[in-house]
Amino acid sequence: MFEKLVELIGNYVEVEAEQIHPESRFMEDLGFTSFDFMSMLGELEEEFDVEIDQKEAANIRTVQEAVEYLEKISA
Repeated sequence: MFEKLVELIGNYVEVEAEQIHPESRFMEDLGFTSFDFMSMLGELEEEFDVEIDQKEAANIRTVQEAVEYLEKISA
């Protein structure tokens, strides 16, 4: 799950995969804009065939939080 998320992150921001860590914050560390983040969530929904709750998504700050959320809703 983490590796796939790292791959998707690379589609939205210019960050090397080895610079993306579980504790990396989307906005502050990786340079995501709100639009980038929402676009990525849409792609995650398609990729993992899940529906992401927008209110819960607003609380996702780090890559690890995103992984944990995706694992929870796809279980």
